[in-house]
Amino acid sequence: MTPAAAIPVLETERLRLRAPKVEDFEPFAVFLASDRAVLERGRQDRAGAWKHFCAATAGWVLRGYGAFSIEDRESGAYLGECGIFREHDYPEDELGWMVVPEAEGRGIAREAALAARGWAYDGLGLKSLVSYIDRGNCRSIRLAERLGAVADETCPRPDPADAVYRHPAPEAAA
Repeated sequence: MTPAAAIPVLETERLRLRAPKVEDFEPFAVFLASDRAVLERGRQDRAGAWKHFCAATAGWVLRGYGAFSIEDRESGAYLGECGIFREHDYPEDELGWMVVPEAEGRGIAREAALAARGWAYDGLGLKSLVSYIDRGNCRSIRLAERLGAVADETCPRPDPADAVYRHPAPEAAA
């Protein structure tokens, strides 16, 4: 069995959350080279984007969870990534998301985040999730709040400048 075979496929009304494919790298790299990426760890060249892409994908092998690629169920277009992350310096499991510009403002990130969070709670049995968000990323902060997450200023964070949003516990998120 290949590692990708263990990665579940989650489907929502409009989306398919699936294992990342090498073909997803190009739109991912374009996003990380754009001005929008300033609020997502900063702009990165292709080499930096490749390292980020591979690290997010490697979570599946190393931890049993990681980045899902978000795909439009109708067209098959890559729309971004969403998943559960725990990098070496993350104090807690994180629910994270990013969408390409053409997917912004359509509820794609919310729909994907709800599916990933539900899977993390129901499928993995996780009891707590946070989102580490650049304080200038107003769109992601608003999304975290729409997901029911609340700011937690006492929570440790990998970057002291980031905000931390704590998601509702599994029984409250249902």
